[in-house]
Amino acid sequence: MTKILEQLAQIQQELKAPKGQFNSFANFNYRSCEDILNELKPLLNKIDKSLVILIDDEVKKVGERIYVKATALLMSKEGKFKTHGWARESEEKKGMDSSQITGATSSYARKYALNGLLAIDDAKDADTMDNKKTATKPAIAPNPNYASKSPEEKSNEYNKDGGKCSKCSKAISEAERSYSTNILGSAMCRDCQKLNKSK
Repeated sequence: MTKILEQLAQIQQELKAPKGQFNSFANFNYRSCEDILNELKPLLNKIDKSLVILIDDEVKKVGERIYVKATALLMSKEGKFKTHGWARESEEKKGMDSSQITGATSSYARKYALNGLLAIDDAKDADTMDNKKTATKPAIAPNPNYASKSPEEKSNEYNKDGGKCSKCSKAISEAERSYSTNILGSAMCRDCQKLNKSK
């Protein structure tokens, strides 16, 4: 098990996965699951030819909502290591039929499973600024303990803290809590997230 963890640490340190996609509606750059895999495959081969990455997902019903639970598994002759990513299907998405909604949710869950496995930060970072900024803060790694929790566990935590921002006590949505807890380490409203990221 030690060898696979050493290999994973090397991958996490050497992997560069730029945000190769652009959302023209919201005007931001992002990385897709495919962007990550395109950068990862040559690195796996360089480190150890027996290293492979497997990604799988399954559909889960939680209450009345449908979630996709994705698993990213790094495996070699030395051992294996895996993480999970969860994404909830939206009830409706304009211009998409139900199979497209599930496919988009699967892609999202797979990307976040890979983010957790490979310590990729999807928060504001140097590549979103087109490298115009001269000094950047070190990237904040997603909280792997929070990312791997099931939707039920996350919902229970949301209900436990009353759905309030830990900084200003403003009411926050479950999505805001999930994002800020995973990326920033505590439940925060969007205003406090922006303040925290700008520090």
